[in-house]
Amino acid sequence: MAGLITALVGYTASFAVVLTGLKAVGATDSQAASGLFALTIALAICAFALAWFTRRPITTAWSTPGAALLAGSAALNFGWNEAVGAFIMTGLLIAATGAIPWLGKILASIPVPLAQAMLAGVLLKLCLAPFVALSTIPLYVAPIIVIWLVFLRLSPRWAVPAAMGAALGIAGFTMAQSGNVVSAHELLPTLEFTVPTFTVAAFSGITLPLFVVTMASQNVPGVAVLASFNYETPWRSSMLATGLGSSVAALFGGHAINLAAISAALAAGEEAGADRSRRWIAAASSAVFYILLGLASASITALATASPEGLLEAAAGLALFATLGASASSALSDPRSRMSSLVAFLIAGSGLSFAGIGGAFWALLTGLGLRLLLERKMP
Repeated sequence: MAGLITALVGYTASFAVVLTGLKAVGATDSQAASGLFALTIALAICAFALAWFTRRPITTAWSTPGAALLAGSAALNFGWNEAVGAFIMTGLLIAATGAIPWLGKILASIPVPLAQAMLAGVLLKLCLAPFVALSTIPLYVAPIIVIWLVFLRLSPRWAVPAAMGAALGIAGFTMAQSGNVVSAHELLPTLEFTVPTFTVAAFSGITLPLFVVTMASQNVPGVAVLASFNYETPWRSSMLATGLGSSVAALFGGHAINLAAISAALAAGEEAGADRSRRWIAAASSAVFYILLGLASASITALATASPEGLLEAAAGLALFATLGASASSALSDPRSRMSSLVAFLIAGSGLSFAGIGGAFWALLTGLGLRLLLERKMP
């Protein structure tokens, strides 16, 4: 049961963010559906293998902050083939942190507040989407927000899944009202191969920010969550598995997979049973349920495509509220690094694009520069 809840929460809470991000960097509806399916299969295989061989409740997930970052990269006009090439490079960098110790040390040297500030800036625009949609499609968005608030009060864990379910229900209603008919063939999950293109611009604008966000906001916290339940994460095998899994999934449209952070507690905590030595079964069973959910990827994408414009983005924004709050709090909590973090947050949130590279990269670079020039000697 803990495995089922882990899969349901992990999938339903953020599939809309993934679809929004993939479409923002050039994916068609079928390519986005393929990416969602590929991510689900890849993370399920990694979770099952890690849990089975280590006998620890190690769960995996797709990079939700990374998908949000992609959603903010739409203005850069990358081609889908370029984006896929950038996804492959991201997976290779993740794997390299497990295979090459000094690369992990370089990553660890990036200040956490700065990485969180970049993430908060990336999330800002997407988290504004529910309120923007209230002015354009209030009759559709208002019920979703009300349902989200009600569940947030009664059962916070299910607030986002309930909001996502409401969004899909409204999408189905509007599809029926418009008379749109989707053939049975279009509802079958498929993997659509994409020939990757590797460019310096996509590496700088997608790969590096996606890598930093995934590591700082997913993998590192994922290790911390497991440690809080007295489980040691096998770093090398985890990074190799998720990194190589990301690169393979990228060929079919997936952006990145990683250690689960929030949902990791569902499989590692007491909800998975009193016997700590058997909680790995929750992580392994979550993989099976993920595959079952992945079979619905084409159907979910079809519903999302038929939804009123802005509805999917609004639901995705609600799903990221908690992440935005946590990242902003972490970014600005230390007065000694507040200025560099604030500037990084504003640049990432501004949508700045220079030399074909998006704001996330410039936010990180500028923040590091300000930290070196202004804050290095602060008491």
